[in-house]
Amino acid sequence: MNKEFAVIGLGRFGGSIVKELRELETDVLAIDVDEERVNEFADIATETVIGNTTDEAVLKNLGLRNFDNVIVAIGDNIQSSILTTLLLKDLGVKKVTVKAQSDYHARVLDKIGADVVVHPERDMGRRIAHRLVSSSVLDYLELSDEHSIVEIYATEKLSGQSLLDLDIRAEYGVSVIAIKRGADIIVSPDPTVNIKDTDVLIVIGKDNDLNRFEKLLNRE
Repeated sequence: MNKEFAVIGLGRFGGSIVKELRELETDVLAIDVDEERVNEFADIATETVIGNTTDEAVLKNLGLRNFDNVIVAIGDNIQSSILTTLLLKDLGVKKVTVKAQSDYHARVLDKIGADVVVHPERDMGRRIAHRLVSSSVLDYLELSDEHSIVEIYATEKLSGQSLLDLDIRAEYGVSVIAIKRGADIIVSPDPTVNIKDTDVLIVIGKDNDLNRFEKLLNRE
């Protein structure tokens, strides 16, 4: 059976999740207090509802405890986000994913039992900053407060050398976990494989170490 999702809050973030989930052919219930926003998703979501999710009776009537994942994407109203999350967990929802507006908001969400807390604005800001500063960075994914994965162009600086020659782990404390070469992906590459300047390295490590490695590739 398809997984069932509910998305509460149909702003830019919540709306994009609804669209992507439907593209993946999952069932999605879209909920918002704003009738105009709900109407925008009438032909996109599996079902739409106008409702105030800070009202426990509304959540019960929607049967949200039976959904596989409820995403709380409420925009600027932190109080509504927190109360909705609390009520969902009290109702026994299996998994609650919540958009955090700030680190303080995230700490509160963690304390009241949110299963997954996401920081879309902060994370996107970091990704954009890395791409602006480093011409070699393709993408940047934060794994924790201190660790990330970066997709980075090998550039001519590494071309013709092997991972063994470069000894990247010893020199920079980061690990190349895969190499994208055209349409192919070399997972756990052999350290003797020579790198091409058109390769994309997928590198994991501490943020400080990744920054040092990025600087190597950007150095004139």
